[in-house]
Amino acid sequence: MKSTIIKCIATGLFIGHLKPYAGTWGTIPAWLIAYFLIGGHTPTLALICIGVTALSVWSATHAEKIYGHDARKIVIDEWAGMFVTLLWLPHSLAAYTAAFFAFRFWDVIKIPPMRQLERLPGGWGITADDIAAGIYANLTVRLILYVAEHYLDYALT
Repeated sequence: MKSTIIKCIATGLFIGHLKPYAGTWGTIPAWLIAYFLIGGHTPTLALICIGVTALSVWSATHAEKIYGHDARKIVIDEWAGMFVTLLWLPHSLAAYTAAFFAFRFWDVIKIPPMRQLERLPGGWGITADDIAAGIYANLTVRLILYVAEHYLDYALT
C-alpha cells in the first residue's frame, strides 16, 4: 500500500508513465491546477508550492528506491518547479503560457548550479534542480513582461 501511494505521488498521479517527454507531461497538471483552480491567488499558490516541494522531496526519496535516482517517471519535482515558476506572476493565459515554456526550457538545459544540485542526496537532488529551474523561469518571464510592457508597448497581462 505504501509503495502504491509513493508511486502515485512521485509520478504525479501516474502521469510520469506517459511517453515521450515525461517531464513535460508531468508539468502540465501543475500548470492546470495553478491556472484553473488556484486562479492567481498568491497565498494559496505559495502554500501549495511549499507543500508540494516537501511532498516532492519525501516521495522522490522513496521513489528512487523503486525507479532509480532521478528516474524520468518521477515528475512530482516538475510540479514543485512549475509552482515556483508561477509565484507572483500575473494570472493571465499569456504569462502562464510563457511560464510553462520558460520552465521547460530551463529544466532541460540545466545551467549551473542546476547540475550540481542534482547531486544532492535522495529527493533533495531530484527536487532542487527543478526549484532552481523554476526560479530561473520566473525571472525570465518577469523580464519578458517588463520588456513587453516598457519597450514593446505591449503587456502580456
